[in-house]
Amino acid sequence: MPDLSVAIVAGLHADARRATVARLLHDVPGSVVLHHDLATAAAGTVVRTIRDATGILDAGEAPLVNDCACCALREDLVPELRRLAAAGQVRLAIVELWDSVEPKAMAEVVVSGGLTVTGVITAVDPALLLPCLGNGDDLADAGLAAAATDRRTVADTFARQLEYAPTLAILDSEEADDEDWELLEQLHPTARQVHIRQGDLASSHRDEYVDLAGSAPSVRGELPSPTPSEHGGSAGPARDERGDSVGSAEGACGDSADSARPVPGTSADLARPARGDLVGPVELVSGDLVGPARPERGDLADLARPERGAPADLALPARGHSPGSIQGKRGDLASSAPPPRSELVSAALAGFDVEAAAAAQHPACALLPVEADAYGVSTFVWHRCRPFHPERLYAALEDLTCAAARSRGRFWLADKPDALLHWDAAGGALCVEGVGPWLASLPDAAWESVPPVRRAAAALDWHPEHGDRCQHLVFTSPGLDRDGLERLLDHCLLTDTEYAAGRAAWERLPPAFDTLLEI
Repeated sequence: MPDLSVAIVAGLHADARRATVARLLHDVPGSVVLHHDLATAAAGTVVRTIRDATGILDAGEAPLVNDCACCALREDLVPELRRLAAAGQVRLAIVELWDSVEPKAMAEVVVSGGLTVTGVITAVDPALLLPCLGNGDDLADAGLAAAATDRRTVADTFARQLEYAPTLAILDSEEADDEDWELLEQLHPTARQVHIRQGDLASSHRDEYVDLAGSAPSVRGELPSPTPSEHGGSAGPARDERGDSVGSAEGACGDSADSARPVPGTSADLARPARGDLVGPVELVSGDLVGPARPERGDLADLARPERGAPADLALPARGHSPGSIQGKRGDLASSAPPPRSELVSAALAGFDVEAAAAAQHPACALLPVEADAYGVSTFVWHRCRPFHPERLYAALEDLTCAAARSRGRFWLADKPDALLHWDAAGGALCVEGVGPWLASLPDAAWESVPPVRRAAAALDWHPEHGDRCQHLVFTSPGLDRDGLERLLDHCLLTDTEYAAGRAAWERLPPAFDTLLEI
């Protein structure tokens, strides 16, 4: 089967995502876009379209799997990509995910199917960053659920989409201010930022998506027809890190919407909340933590933000010049010379390591952002070794969750000294989950089975008494009350007297988190 490069483009901000896809189609001759519209799931199917820069090439439907639209996407995606690869006519397959589908799950599905993911890009409109992070609505209430059992919120889904991708395609927006740009940088400081200009390309063939109320569009090109076996069980569901089937309804996949309903990520339906009204009542659910590494500010010279509205890498060729050739004086450059790659194309073809990306998001070894304070946006890092008192922490959960637009990290409780716990909050909803044991609680022989990156992360936090057990929580938000947060968090730790009582006494403390952790 010929090599096929697969680039995944995700994001709840539909206009930014479509502009990014259109830019890639323009810049990479022979590329196509594969898109599954999960908004048709109510009718029992998922609509699949394949298009190039000229329009729709192929359209079809994939039946739901166990009444789950996201599962249908997983079952249908790999066979379609294999078909494109076998045809040998496509240079780059761009997988444009539906609004709430998360790129992590889809990248793992594609790689498990024997295909090569060369880039993962999340498209962002910076003016809509804070409204999305402050939106604690369930995806189901917003018409964005990828399965009947999808319990995610708009905020936590957007946060994971943003933090997983190594590249952010940023739609230049006149509505975005310095606070928006700073918030974006502090949330994902290691991301490669590529600016997408609003303009003709940003229309991104909006009229060429399937009309959900009617039939599929006419086919304007030909691709090999899939055989029944290609959509059978041969490319069964991949397994996720916890051993659960990636094709299960729970966990959802994170896609982008093209239906007639309002699209989140437009200024019409995501009005910026007033400061102080950022988050609503706290909701405690299970979830996944995302925590990218953040270098020191002095190491970010190569990520300097270009002038707004002037992304140099997106300059179009002069009218009358072929984008596929370089014209020099007196024809001294051959017309067949390839054009220089745009920065977006370079990001889409840069290569992507699924295992490394998963490790970078795992709460045990994620290198979380460092302290920052600029343009009214702050990142506060709280690091302690002493364990939390379970009752005092539980009583403070709502105040801590609502204190920041985004917070994440790892922590431990005095009554559960062996459990590594994961903190993940956005939009007023807090996800607390046990993610296995601390390495200090494992016998020496078990360390051989632990990935090197996990051992390295443990070494950085190693304490002579507690090992890798630690409190490492990071809060990022405009208008952050650092001093108040520090006082509240310190109040939740064991007092000197409680700490001196020893581990046997700690384990007799009231188990306030048992219900939340489903113990």
